[in-house]
Amino acid sequence: MITPIRADSPKILEQLRAVRAAGQVPLVTDPRWDWLPDGVAGDAFLSSELPADVAWATTTSGSSGNPRVVIRTASSWADSFAAVSEMLKAGHDDHILLPGPPSSSLTLFSLAHALEDGPRPLLGLAAIGSPMAERATCMHGTPHALRAVLDAGLPANLRVALIGGSSLDFALRSRAEAAGVRVIEYYGAAELSFVATDEGSGLHAFPEVRLDVRDEELWVSSPYIAIGYLGEPGPLRLRDDWATVGDRARISDGTLQIRGRRDGAILTASATVIPEDVETTLRAAPGVRDAFVCGIPHPSLGALLSAYVELAGPDRPDLHDLTRHLAPSHRPRRWFAGPLPRTASGKIARAEAERRMLAGEVPRFDPNRP
Repeated sequence: MITPIRADSPKILEQLRAVRAAGQVPLVTDPRWDWLPDGVAGDAFLSSELPADVAWATTTSGSSGNPRVVIRTASSWADSFAAVSEMLKAGHDDHILLPGPPSSSLTLFSLAHALEDGPRPLLGLAAIGSPMAERATCMHGTPHALRAVLDAGLPANLRVALIGGSSLDFALRSRAEAAGVRVIEYYGAAELSFVATDEGSGLHAFPEVRLDVRDEELWVSSPYIAIGYLGEPGPLRLRDDWATVGDRARISDGTLQIRGRRDGAILTASATVIPEDVETTLRAAPGVRDAFVCGIPHPSLGALLSAYVELAGPDRPDLHDLTRHLAPSHRPRRWFAGPLPRTASGKIARAEAERRMLAGEVPRFDPNRP
């Protein structure tokens, strides 16, 4: 049985413990969600038949549309707790700063870890910059959360940051490391949990995880894979003991390189562009806090490569020299600037960002003019 718990509920850790002790499956919900059915329809959705060994329900990020509810066993998370504790060099006497909402799988993982003697949680964006945050020796969050922590003033005892959810740019990693924080970036997914970690030398397989690239698509074999999706027939995309969420990847000398979702590639003027490749270049520009790239439909080109940048200050950056380093097919032709919409966990809400661009809700600008 799925038991909803509101993300803003007080004493959420105690509620999670009570629900699990009762043999029920917690799903932390966010009051900002508008995709979960209300009333009878919602009751039927949450009452969907579950396999006997389901212990946790969480959600995908919803960065490309509505989230999906992922169901998993207790061991699919618990089997990785020891490795995570070792990476963080943290145990039950430590506190972990969790800026993201408990409804995100990233935060819920750390709450589940806390229930089994992991670091004690300090929850929510309100904890950043507060006296409470000074107890934190580690943090777990997105790059957006790491930037917020650094901007607010690093807690005196914070020594390590576990960062996932989206790509961590080099400048942000360097800023954190210069402040004395050891940064562990990881690649994973709500369906796959931890897949690979990077402590500065590139992404390498997480303990007990095997990686394989088939036709440019990453497949994963590990004990941490979820069962499937609530209310949807069939399991995840599986072949024998291997699963995929459709991310494009390369493996070179044991180092994993993620290149975005296979279905996210943009076809423009007969060239195939991986938006994440362009976004990484744009994030390196001084004055650019974050970037989103997509294809706007075009009658002759198929799609017009377009960039939506979130600026770090009032001055517009000159991106002319930067974009010269991109192949002509990878240079955005339309530019938009403004605050990027984000999911509850801090990821770019990609579907919403594209909708705003198409609807004319984001100002356009010429990056080559002051």
